[in-house]
Amino acid sequence: MGLMNGVNDDEYVRLLGAWPSPFVLRTRIALNLKRVPYEYLEEEDTLNSESVLNYNPVHKQIPILIHGNKPIRESLNIVMYVDETWLSGPPILPSDPFDRAVARFWDVYIDEHCFTSINGVAVAKDEEERKTAVAKLELCMALLEETFQECSKGRGFFGGDHIGFIDIGFGSMLGPLKVLEKFIGLKFIHPESTPGLFHWADRFYAHEAVKPVMPDIEKLVEFARLKFNTSIFK
Repeated sequence: MGLMNGVNDDEYVRLLGAWPSPFVLRTRIALNLKRVPYEYLEEEDTLNSESVLNYNPVHKQIPILIHGNKPIRESLNIVMYVDETWLSGPPILPSDPFDRAVARFWDVYIDEHCFTSINGVAVAKDEEERKTAVAKLELCMALLEETFQECSKGRGFFGGDHIGFIDIGFGSMLGPLKVLEKFIGLKFIHPESTPGLFHWADRFYAHEAVKPVMPDIEKLVEFARLKFNTSIFK
């Protein structure tokens, strides 16, 4: 590739992704926070993409960060790699080992419980299944409200004064959450039930590292209609 935009081959950064993916969004926010120049490559058909199969033959999934010629896979793993590799900008993960463990715990919780509950509501086969998924999602929001109060210590983000690991993990799910709210008529982030998260979400959306890469909600709505094709999206 030689020199491109003044960057050496060994330092050149590429990101394979797809615009609707909240997991790709995480990596873009992390790169923006660290002010890392990178080339973004949109993969429309990830299942049959030669690049994806080449750089992630195990899971065959995006995002994939390619630093020089080294592929880094899995969104949270990529965010940690970005934080440890580029020291520009504020740290994404806390320096204290216990605080780092807490942040990693909650990001895994968000993926395993909150994101799966969003999908659970979307693909529920009947009203009973939907109510169960909604209850799980409401519990997720209640726990994250408590976590925000504890981790932010009265400041603007889970990470304190700056966007941190939990902010990126949960913030990337705001798009799918807003789409779900539009279709089922429920508010999971509300100024009365989750006041901390409600104001945090506004700050997160407005942040200079987030705003340029956050997918348009109406485009996500149309994407959801095509992807899920269930009664709640019609």
